[in-house]
Amino acid sequence: MGEFIIKMPDVGEGVAEAEIVEWHVKTGDSVREDMVIAAVMTDKATVEIQSPVNGTVIWLAGEVGDRIAVKAPLVRIETAGDVGEAQPVGISQTPIAETPKAEIAKPAAAAPAAPVPAATPAEKPLAAPSVRLFARESGVDLRQVQATGPAGRILREDIEQFLTHGTAPATAKNGFARRTATEEIKLTGLRRRIAEKMVLSASRIPHITYVEEVDMSALEELRATMNGDRRSGHPKLTVLPFLMRALVKAISEQPDVNATFDDDAGIITRYSAVHIGIATQTPAGLTVPVVRHAEARGIWDCAAEMNRLAEAARSGTATRDELSGSTITISSLGPLGGIVSTPIINHPEVAIVGVNKIATRPVWDGAQFVPRKMMNLSSSFDHRIIDGWDAANFVQRIRTLLETPALIFIEG
Repeated sequence: MGEFIIKMPDVGEGVAEAEIVEWHVKTGDSVREDMVIAAVMTDKATVEIQSPVNGTVIWLAGEVGDRIAVKAPLVRIETAGDVGEAQPVGISQTPIAETPKAEIAKPAAAAPAAPVPAATPAEKPLAAPSVRLFARESGVDLRQVQATGPAGRILREDIEQFLTHGTAPATAKNGFARRTATEEIKLTGLRRRIAEKMVLSASRIPHITYVEEVDMSALEELRATMNGDRRSGHPKLTVLPFLMRALVKAISEQPDVNATFDDDAGIITRYSAVHIGIATQTPAGLTVPVVRHAEARGIWDCAAEMNRLAEAARSGTATRDELSGSTITISSLGPLGGIVSTPIINHPEVAIVGVNKIATRPVWDGAQFVPRKMMNLSSSFDHRIIDGWDAANFVQRIRTLLETPALIFIEG
């Protein structure tokens, strides 16, 4: 018998440690060569760790959420023969947004696992964070679900099977039942990265938030006309491509908002290129894919690129370059946008523009109240770099462009 040690791989870029975000095995499990046994996350990417040997897992370095130093032992595998000295194994990387489900499923596809009995009350079921979320939303106790995934992991399909053929929880005679269960969820992976970045932004940047209402009636009429006349292959236009073009024009007059600030070095970097980050909700959490060189794109091109990046972020296929390098960010919750918000700046940028929902409101035109389609812009600025007067001027310029959308298309 021999022992093979898998070490935390060095993925370069000066990374000293990585966080364990998922185990596909547990102590005592048999593994096959090329089987994905773990996923770890750096600041830039999720890395899948594969086993180069067949054997049995006899030791794991830590739990999900633990950080392990590069080149430190991660997994020990007992093998049938002597495999020589320990060495780092081959790895595959995907962007920080989320490891694609197809990649995670490869080991299961290679050798379908038999169903594993449901966990006992004392055991914590094995399941990915997205599966746990689906279970909570479906009102399912994972301890009642039989697992068919590798190493006894519960898959989304297992929950769907339980919902179809499982037993419903008992209810009281009046149709209501007491709920006493609790669940502790460790902050790991992308969720922890988001938390760390929010703390960094909120603690180091003195925010000033400026809110202005915008009459979107003319733009909405133009948008409906352009969508009705769009050519085959053109995406359906939302408000955001118009806002992106309005940002480009407003930035040309106030370039200070299109910048980053290194507060450790005390250096502001102002950019001529306009790389707009679009805050996007994904199954793994909030990511910010970047539409590069918005200054060189028209309305349709902005819309197409934004849609492409949003889909890549949601599916977990966006590249590192597509998820970094923004110079200013747009935050929008679409129809859930509310009346006002206080967006947090995407550090180290100095400005973020928040889009609230469009609603028909009565507006006084000097003689009577008329229905108008109104929308609030809630924008935050780094008050160390942008004064309140300049912030207000910037937002007012965007307002003018959106309320008179023909100005967006005028060059110069």
